[in-house]
Amino acid sequence: MNSADERHFPLFPLDIVALPEEIVPLRIFEERYKALVAHCEEHDSAFGIVWLSSEGLRPVGCAVEIAEVLERLENGEIKLLVRGTRPFELLERQDNRPYPAGTVRWLSDRDEPPDEDAREQARGAYADLVERATDSEPDPEELAELGAYGMAATVDFGSEAKQGLLDLRSENARLRLVTRLFRAATKRLDYVERAQARARSNGKLRFG
Repeated sequence: MNSADERHFPLFPLDIVALPEEIVPLRIFEERYKALVAHCEEHDSAFGIVWLSSEGLRPVGCAVEIAEVLERLENGEIKLLVRGTRPFELLERQDNRPYPAGTVRWLSDRDEPPDEDAREQARGAYADLVERATDSEPDPEELAELGAYGMAATVDFGSEAKQGLLDLRSENARLRLVTRLFRAATKRLDYVERAQARARSNGKLRFG
């Protein structure tokens, strides 16, 4: 077995996709996932979120670590925040544990020179979207530290787009993809604003 493989890695199949650097709220109520959380707390270890899509379990998921336990209810339910760390490939499911688990292979990006133009375009598109959505500009120093995952982690693109990012093994390719996603999201905001303006004017254009 490759040294990068890990056996018995706890898995949490969900109808969402988590990304590295993303903060994800979870509500744990099934006994097997309570056991998963207990294991991770005892061993200070991570677990993996994998997207259970309409086509089945996707082969690439994201490891997450418990960032904060928000609440433990009397019925045993747990509310917590997890933080995405790194992508993995699910090689094999394992059903002999108290919780879902599998053998995973940790994924890394291919070695390539950084594309500064792709980076600047992505950050510019992200800044435009943030300003349009919040009426405030992102902090330039904080923006300069963000890669594709860091920017995408703050925007809800939907599972297909996020899985597409997670599947890519190139930061340059991820930057180009998030640029397209940010620009498309900005256009949708423009459309919504125009539609709302038309609704307020009863469908008539107003001049003065």
